[in-house]
Amino acid sequence: MFFKLLKDALKIKNVRNKILFTLFIIFVFRLGTHITVPGINVRSLDQLANLPFLNMLNLVSGNAMNNFSVFSLGVSPYITASIVVQLLQMDIYPKFVEWSKQGEVGRRKLNQATRYITLVIAFAQSLGITAGFNALSSVSLVATPNPQTFILIGAILTTGSMIVGWLGEQITDKGFGNGVSTIIFAGIIAGLPGMFSSIYEDYFVNVSANSLTHSIVMVSILALSALAIVFFTTFVQQAEYKIPMQYTKLAQGAPTNSYLPLRVNPAGVIPVIFASSITTIPSTIIPFLGNRFPWLNSLQTTLSYQTPTGMAVYAVLIVLFSFFYTFVQVNPEKTAENLQKNGSYIPSVRPGKDTEDYLSSLLKKLATIGSVFLAFISIVPIMAQQLFNLSSGIALGGTSLLILISTGFEAMKQLEGYLLKRQYVGFMNVEN
Repeated sequence: MFFKLLKDALKIKNVRNKILFTLFIIFVFRLGTHITVPGINVRSLDQLANLPFLNMLNLVSGNAMNNFSVFSLGVSPYITASIVVQLLQMDIYPKFVEWSKQGEVGRRKLNQATRYITLVIAFAQSLGITAGFNALSSVSLVATPNPQTFILIGAILTTGSMIVGWLGEQITDKGFGNGVSTIIFAGIIAGLPGMFSSIYEDYFVNVSANSLTHSIVMVSILALSALAIVFFTTFVQQAEYKIPMQYTKLAQGAPTNSYLPLRVNPAGVIPVIFASSITTIPSTIIPFLGNRFPWLNSLQTTLSYQTPTGMAVYAVLIVLFSFFYTFVQVNPEKTAENLQKNGSYIPSVRPGKDTEDYLSSLLKKLATIGSVFLAFISIVPIMAQQLFNLSSGIALGGTSLLILISTGFEAMKQLEGYLLKRQYVGFMNVEN
């Protein structure tokens, strides 16, 4: 269906230009992921290939961290800054709350604040990652480790992160799809050949004739399981809960009835990224302190993905972040206020406080379903890694799958929107 929509959309000159522009930006980004930061010994990262935190950084940077390139931070600082700005709008920082109510002017101010916060986070993160990986590898990552070198590398990585954020904004404004999601999507797609190559090496390279049948059976089971998970994830990501709505006579031109759609997984993939970051950070910090505090080594083992306790902690964090971020994405108070202003109401529910309470109760139920779904999708690839003896990179397969499917749906909806506009050629000027 997607390819049919794409074929029809490419007939529209405006859409074709947007897609070509997006492909050009992706090419520039992928080119930058192969430009290594000066003064870095990339081979030292091979010793950290099984480090969960490195795999997490590779995910959000589009596999740029493998080469410690100028784009190594990817969109990670931008995502963190965006979430911080969203949280500060929730009656925490009055100035941001005021800007959030000022329409387009306020949105520009919030975007500018997001850029400044991204700058600070990117510089701090670049220094921490460079110093951390340099200490963890037996072969020094930095050729001449001194304060001046670390600051220079931090400045380069920060600049690269700001450029990636700018490229994402260009895709959003002039291209096709959401910029941040598209950049991560492109990085995941670029890493698929390596994942398939790793599976091939694990099961078919240097395998005896007696083991070949076993390898074929295991890979077939893995492929069928992956297809089942893709189908299940697609089904849940598409699922919506439709709240029936009615409109008062005060709303001129409004339909007599409609519905308010809420996704079954309102939080999206952000809780998984948050939980992954928190559970992988100890594996990076503890090696610095393990010799001084031996009990920290036991804590690192406990929090490891490969242990039952680590999986349980990971799942619990996903559930907690899902509940939290659901209410960040859909604010019941603001939604109830907007419905009342628009002259709409939920049947059998009084406007105002009762509507807010109804939405809060419903969001808790949806967050429960969504959090269990996210935990399941995130834990299954980790279990598959142990069951099928796969490389550690597959442990983030659930997160990658969610991003791929979510971005794919966004692209389909946008294509459908372009084609719908084309049908109303008599009402609007659409280029052919």
